Amino acid sequence: MSFLDSAAIASRRQRQVQRVLYVTLGLNVLVFLIKLILGLTTGSLSLIADALHSSTDSASNILGLVAVRFSSPEPDDDHPYGHRKFEAIGALGIAAFLGMASLEILRTAVERFWEPQPHLQIDELTLGMMVGVLGINVFVTLYEHRWGKALSSSLLLADARHTLSDVGVTLTVLLGLAGMHYWGIPWLDQALALPVALLVLRSGWEVLQENLPYLTDRVAIPAEALRDLILSVPGVLDCHDITSRGIPGEMVFIEMHLVVEPQDIESAHRLTEEVEHLLQGRYGPARILIHLEPRSHIEQP
Repeated sequence: MSFLDSAAIASRRQRQVQRVLYVTLGLNVLVFLIKLILGLTTGSLSLIADALHSSTDSASNILGLVAVRFSSPEPDDDHPYGHRKFEAIGALGIAAFLGMASLEILRTAVERFWEPQPHLQIDELTLGMMVGVLGINVFVTLYEHRWGKALSSSLLLADARHTLSDVGVTLTVLLGLAGMHYWGIPWLDQALALPVALLVLRSGWEVLQENLPYLTDRVAIPAEALRDLILSVPGVLDCHDITSRGIPGEMVFIEMHLVVEPQDIESAHRLTEEVEHLLQGRYGPARILIHLEPRSHIEQP
């Protein structure tokens, strides 16, 4: 499989990621509008704040679409290794949204302990619509997580975490509204908001942990595992100076020095192609650079 073939596979994956983002964008805009209308009609500041928090879901979807648009795996003159890192940058943008949202929730919750709470016009219809909104959020989270796993997309998985934080916030607001409506407890919503905000902050940290190693070219596949696999090919005598980066299943870049038994160029070349096919079959799309060396360069274990 050539690098262009691998890039074509990754390009199809990119289009699938875009379709998922378009679906979730439409649903997230619907959720935002419902929350905003309910917040304005009931006078609930927590609902309005929740609507603003939900707007970050739509913003992250738009950010994701822009990132995917520019993260084409196909190389060009200025980016010979493709544009895949744009998607990881998009995931970092989502992490920033998570951090900002969590700090805003914490600030608002603390302030509301000291500010008098106005009487809110909460009815059964409002609570029922919030339950429906919660159901949409749960569906979007599961939908993005499923496709994120299937497509090995860090962007979709990060966005699913972002939407999951919205599920927690929406559930908190719903419990607070129910507490005010049924039991007359005005401070319940901000009390429940504190642990949710910490959960949102943790989600942002997890997104950073997953994407920073890729942007900093951390080892994608342990060199020992690659060496053991390559030495299983008949005719390969030694393999050393192995490096790798990228994401297995999406696109990895592997370099190595190889010592082979055949002495003529044509036979040695066929052996390197066998090694490439083996690695691509095990780890998915890959661009592999093999430097052939004479037998005198065999490294002793």
